[in-house]
Amino acid sequence: MHIISRKTLKDYWQREPEAEGELKAWYAEANNADWKSPAELKAKYRNASILKAGRVVFNICGNKYRLVVRINYKASLVYIRFIGTHKEYDKIDAESI
Repeated sequence: MHIISRKTLKDYWQREPEAEGELKAWYAEANNADWKSPAELKAKYRNASILKAGRVVFNICGNKYRLVVRINYKASLVYIRFIGTHKEYDKIDAESI
């Protein structure tokens, strides 16, 4: 998968160093993945939440942080839409962000 953009993750872990290791691990795994469907992604990440419109929510650092992405499975593209604390996540609409 091609992830747009790693800079968003990097900027976040510079502000929240505790998230760095898990965000780097997620990036490496997602970058090497070839998900063709939400079911394939869910087989790898059972705790991920599959939402409408290609959105997926990943739990980072034991659910302390949330990562919301939009995936275009046909084009193998992952767009980072949001990264934040669980409290910040509760203030957004993950299906439209």
